[in-house]
Amino acid sequence: MAWKVYYFQTSRGDYPVKSFVEKQDLPTRTKIARSIRMLVDYGPFIKPPYCKKLHDKLWELRILGKVAIRILYTYKNDAYYLIHAFKKKSQKTPSYEVQTALDRLKESI
Repeated sequence: MAWKVYYFQTSRGDYPVKSFVEKQDLPTRTKIARSIRMLVDYGPFIKPPYCKKLHDKLWELRILGKVAIRILYTYKNDAYYLIHAFKKKSQKTPSYEVQTALDRLKESI
């Protein structure tokens, strides 16, 4: 079964995750695309180290490698929404990155 995955759209019409991905170099974009494809193919059956639950309705898709990327997403109405992405530079996921995702979650999804 293929799971539906959508990019979150702000009230201004921007797609923050899509914009973030487009700014990355080709090898990083390839890894991100592979991870998103894994979400499409396996949905809730993805396990660590590829994903991690952060909050009640918030998970992170973990792209490992030379540059660690995190894409925060949620599941609602039978679809996944990619709501925030960032380069991970510290051991722990920064609280302001999680808060940005939670704010976007409240905004329109």
